[in-house]
Amino acid sequence: MKKDILTYTIPVELQQRVSAEQAYQYRIVPIEEKNNTLVFYSDTPTPDALSQELLIFLGYAVKITQIDTETLNTYLSTNFRKSFDAENQLLTHTQDFLEKVLLTAKAVGSSDIHFEPLADTCRIRFRTDGKLKEQYRIPKEDYPVIINKIKNRASLDVTQSRLPQDGRITVTTATDEFDIRVSTLPSLNGEGIVLRILSKDTSNIQLDQLGFTKEELMIYREGVRNPNGIVLISGPTGSGKTTTLYATLKLLNKIDTKILTIEDPIEYTLEGVMQMQLREDIGLDFETALKTFLRQDPDIIMVGEIRDVKTANMAIRAALTGHLVLSTIHTNSAWGTISRLIDMGVPAHLIASTLNLSVAQRLVRKLCVHCKKEETIKEDTFPINYSYPKSLTKHYTAQGCSHCYHTGYLGRKAMYELLPVTKELSVHIKNNETQIDDYLEKENIKQLSDQAIHLIQMGETSVDDVFALLAN
Repeated sequence: MKKDILTYTIPVELQQRVSAEQAYQYRIVPIEEKNNTLVFYSDTPTPDALSQELLIFLGYAVKITQIDTETLNTYLSTNFRKSFDAENQLLTHTQDFLEKVLLTAKAVGSSDIHFEPLADTCRIRFRTDGKLKEQYRIPKEDYPVIINKIKNRASLDVTQSRLPQDGRITVTTATDEFDIRVSTLPSLNGEGIVLRILSKDTSNIQLDQLGFTKEELMIYREGVRNPNGIVLISGPTGSGKTTTLYATLKLLNKIDTKILTIEDPIEYTLEGVMQMQLREDIGLDFETALKTFLRQDPDIIMVGEIRDVKTANMAIRAALTGHLVLSTIHTNSAWGTISRLIDMGVPAHLIASTLNLSVAQRLVRKLCVHCKKEETIKEDTFPINYSYPKSLTKHYTAQGCSHCYHTGYLGRKAMYELLPVTKELSVHIKNNETQIDDYLEKENIKQLSDQAIHLIQMGETSVDDVFALLAN
């Protein structure tokens, strides 16, 4: 019988005694510390030689316990995540700890780094593929030094710990350059900090690689190629809206087209596009920026987010005067975006005449193809009162293996719900109709729940990963 993965999990305090690169290079896993000696598992045929080498660069007594290669590989993949770009990995055990954290997070594909003070200790967690995993534990007395280093690099006030602050860090290595957005938050046990990694490289951002089907991509391209109007993308935080917008700007960025953006934050840099950072502290908000943009003779305007009726009305004004406006909004569905604009107080006839396309999207984790397991659907597989297709009798569940870091998932993909504003839909909007299920069914508009079921049928994701979406 397969052992539970917890059997192979070692405490974070032991994990951080060596880097992932050292663990894989030397084929070692720290398993315990006793009598001032660090005990490692290894499959090396020369344990004495390895002990001497580890002693030199670690600086303390080492003991090697030999285990079989298969078991060691399970320990390695469970506790240490390999870099996605191992050849360019620049970390060494002598590097500054903060540099190690930043570069390791970037190397393994994390989107956020969380520095969190607890009652007796402090922890550092990485968000990878949408989920948080504890990466380091640090003593309480060392925490202020690390926090002050971050604040210094982000040009924040080191003496201010009672109010939230926001800043930015640029990290440059021999092979990469990326920005980090810094956000501090006072808490009961001290200041917490979240670092959002913002890649400057847009070479891999292409519309046809985001998850659109062939038909969806054709509909989306048609919506954004109109010379005027509004295209809105909705979804919760972390659903990939900004990435879709940047891929769209790459498609539309031509030598004869002027594009202006107002963003918070600027996550990628696009050559040929004039990008502006939101600065609400000095009065530069989305509405103010849009007013200025209209005097700059742009062809395309990208607004980071429509948060209020003033920004929505300015976006509509820009569309009515012959501009294409791209933006995001927080709603749960493509039709929900239209309802949200009406609830904001935007006149329905203006929405009907300016909105080209409403898009809702989500990011789902992809099941690891190496270890996913087929199972029969049971009564409690799906949410209560959710009617799934009766033809669906099997689904796949996440298991975990060395390929997927024992999470059962490997990467993510976007799924989309596209609602083009046709003449018929315009009439529904002008009439303030809230229920258009018959229209959606007649036009064969695939909703997010339909897309989720399709991915389950194809074995690309699990019921667990889209459970909340199906329950709504």
